[in-house]
Amino acid sequence: MRHAVLCVLLVLGLAGTAAAQAAAGAITEPEAIAAVAVAALGADAGNAEATVDPALRMAACGQPLQAVPTSARVVEVRCPDEPGWRLYVPVQVRRVAEVVVLTEPVRAGETITADMLAVRKRDMAGAGDGFAEPAAVVGRAPRHGMAPGAALTETDLAEGALLRRGDPVVLVSRFGGIEVRVAGRALGRASPGGAVSVENVESRRIIRGRLVGDGVVEVLH
Repeated sequence: MRHAVLCVLLVLGLAGTAAAQAAAGAITEPEAIAAVAVAALGADAGNAEATVDPALRMAACGQPLQAVPTSARVVEVRCPDEPGWRLYVPVQVRRVAEVVVLTEPVRAGETITADMLAVRKRDMAGAGDGFAEPAAVVGRAPRHGMAPGAALTETDLAEGALLRRGDPVVLVSRFGGIEVRVAGRALGRASPGGAVSVENVESRRIIRGRLVGDGVVEVLH
């Protein structure tokens, strides 16, 4: 909506003269303006839509229209005639691809299993690259909670290896600027960012912590 309002304001402010000329003569078709805006973003016409008012009446241009992207979603279209005119045209680009999505909700740090995944078509424009194969995701964990139907991207997933029961760990406790490290043993499985119980090898105490790195568990106070 904001882009549409900006487009109208810029038409009134920058193209008033051209609009007046068009009222008395030939015009540049709105479809032509939309087409050059889409082409300027290198988008397939079938996967992009430019917002141009069909009632717009801009003067016919004696030279080819010029179009320059000003952002990922806005293109400046101008007529190089004198006096000429210019418009800022919002363009919505879709990037539909078959990607791996979740079939059920997943908590932050929860290990993703094959039965949680499916491959579906999604618009990935502005979302980053998705995964084409579920195998690339199985065994990893999200940094944050995710809803069913969400497409997974690399930025959604935590870095680091899974922790398994019996794995040796370094148990880290921080308090008042002091850090203490002791040897521990994992008593369960955990994904990066996930909580896990750890046995202090020296004292045999059971402590709850969070996996913050490969083999490193920080005590939860």
